[in-house]
Amino acid sequence: MPGRLPAMKFLFAPIGIGAGLIAGMLGKKAFEKLWAVVDKEDPPEPDQRDAPTAKLIAALAIEGAIFRVVKGMTDYGARRAFAGATGSWPGEDPDKED
Repeated sequence: MPGRLPAMKFLFAPIGIGAGLIAGMLGKKAFEKLWAVVDKEDPPEPDQRDAPTAKLIAALAIEGAIFRVVKGMTDYGARRAFAGATGSWPGEDPDKED
């Protein structure tokens, strides 16, 4: 049904926003816990003048990877839950395309 996809995207939007916020919090906690294993000091930030470049690259790479995985899995889980509740996948579904 052509008109149904935009409606499902509209209904899913607040759920997606909430899932994104939750993913951000989970990703931050996961990064903090992992960094504590890597180094006793806080991770360097890009705005710190004397941050060691190698340590900054490592911190940013680890943080980026964690955030991407957590965000992706949270989004996917929210979409699966939405589809289970409504019977409609909120996004592109290659199996439904003509």
